[in-house]
Order: sequence, then C-alpha cells, then structure tokens
Amino acid sequence: MINYEQIKKRLVLALDVEKIEEAKDLVEKLSPYIGTFKVGLQLFCGFGLEIINYIKEKNANFFLDVKLHDIPNTVEKASYNIVKNGANFFNVHATGGIEMMKAAKKGAIEASEKFGHKKPIILAVTVLTSISNEILQNELENKCRTKDFVLKLARNAKLAGLDGVVASAQELPLIKKELGEDFIVLTPGIRPSWTAKDDQKRIATPANALKDGADYIVLGRAITKADDIIEAIKKVYEEIKENK
Repeated sequence: MINYEQIKKRLVLALDVEKIEEAKDLVEKLSPYIGTFKVGLQLFCGFGLEIINYIKEKNANFFLDVKLHDIPNTVEKASYNIVKNGANFFNVHATGGIEMMKAAKKGAIEASEKFGHKKPIILAVTVLTSISNEILQNELENKCRTKDFVLKLARNAKLAGLDGVVASAQELPLIKKELGEDFIVLTPGIRPSWTAKDDQKRIATPANALKDGADYIVLGRAITKADDIIEAIKKVYEEIKENK
C-alpha cells in the first residue's frame, strides 16, 4: 500500500508564477505535501537566487529547470554553478549531444566534491510535452515518430552517464523496458482527472503516470491556479491512492 511519504517524494511542483511572493507562498503552504519544487526559466529569470535561497531555507528540495543547451564547455561551467548553489535536480537538452551531456556531469561532480554537496540528479530533456508527432515531423522536419526519437535521446543520455530523462507518460513504459527500472524518468504534462489539459499534448493523470513507472511527476497549474491549493493537492493524493 502506497503511503504518504512515498507519494510526497515523487511529487514535483512547477513554480511557474509571476510574483516572488506567490512562489514563496506556494513553498510555505505546500512543503508538507511536495517533495521537490521546480524553478523554471520564468521564475529564475525574474528572481534568480532569491527563490532558490528561500526554498533552501525551508529545507525543501529544488529542481533547477533551465534545460541547458550550449557548447560543452559552457554547459560544464553552468552545471558547476548550479550544483554550487545546491540544486537537488537540474536538466539539459538531450539534443545537445553526448559530449555536452558528459560535460554537464563533469561540472556537477566537480562542484559537488568541492563544496560537499550531494551530487544532484541530472536529467536530459527528450521531447517537450508540447511537441506532437505533427510538430516534430512537419515543423521540425524530423521524420521519426515522437516515441522513437524520445527513446533515441534517452539512450544517448544513458551513454553520457546521466541519471535519467524528462519524458512524457506516453514513452514511460518503453524507456523503462529498454533502459532499465533504475534509469530515472521525470514526467511532466501531468493533469489530474478533474482538470483541463492546457497547452500540453502528451499528458497523463498522476495515478496513470506512477502506474507506468514514473519516478517523479510534475504538477503545475492544476495546483498553483486552484482556488484552494491545499484542497487541490489533497485531491491528487486521493486520486493516486484510489488508483494504486
């Protein structure tokens, strides 16, 4: 029987909000329910280390979701600084290539050893959940099916020595089958059964994603835009427990 701590550990909340006060309020109120708070480009570009330091003050984990994608040397130095600032998770784009992903790991390890931080989980972003087969093939002129391209990128991430990938729930079973249960998959595009799907194409409910093997699931607007955020997160817990 799944318990409270098992659910909490696997829940990631996207702090995609406009105001620092709103982000702090979410961290303050939801820390008892959320294992990791995700700081993405929207919040990080506006408030940088202020929100990161606040999350750390609350003894919560944070995932710096900046999707590094640059030449290997630049990514190595950026990874070093990310770990220096105490990130528990961070990510890079798998399309940057194996050499770039190896550089990210090198920078992370160097910083964790120097500053005495636990090495963070490093994930490679495969294909964004806003990208459908049609967009991939027609706009980006990649003739692969989405799931095949995701699997190729996931294989490259494992070859580079990363801990896992960011991938939609649709590709979860395939990734776990091909790359092993220990290869971490963090799944965005999570929508509780009682919410709208918004702008993401490849989505799943929390319960279904966890059943299919997701190690971490990312919740967002279904919680952060709810009239009652505590009631909303409790409904997520109930939905997961009822469907296990």
